[in-house]
Amino acid sequence: MKKSVLLIAICLAAFSCKNNTESTEENIQETTKEIAYASFGDEINDSDVFSAETIMEKYKNMKVGDTLTSKIKGEIKEVCSKKGCWMKVDVDGANEVMVTFKDYGFFMPLNAEGHVVLNGKAYITETSVEELKHYAEDAGKPTEEIAAITEPKLEYRFEADGVLLEE
Repeated sequence: MKKSVLLIAICLAAFSCKNNTESTEENIQETTKEIAYASFGDEINDSDVFSAETIMEKYKNMKVGDTLTSKIKGEIKEVCSKKGCWMKVDVDGANEVMVTFKDYGFFMPLNAEGHVVLNGKAYITETSVEELKHYAEDAGKPTEEIAAITEPKLEYRFEADGVLLEE
């Protein structure tokens, strides 16, 4: 008799644990949200992305000519209004990165907005007055603002070989 009661108790304990596991798995599946992306350029994924703090620390330690292969995430602030051949991305709420696309192999939609994951090379460059004026023209800036560009500018840059645009 004692063996029967012990066997029943063990079976009940095993079945009750199994039910808890199933409900826990259901809860995990409910809270996991799949992010949908539109992909441009090379096929990439959204894993192993540098944090905003990490990439900005690396940018601040770079010199003109240095490059760093990396993957970063940010929010689109501006896209070239003529072809989508460049965009400005806010990485940490205070710093923008000028993004171009490797070998002009792909472009972003002119109305692109939201968050992106970029894969490619981070670098710093001194952008010439002529290039700054060109970008201002592409962005549709007023002629007074374009004329006010008179000095080159050190900029955080990124050459992307692949982009994921959050849908």
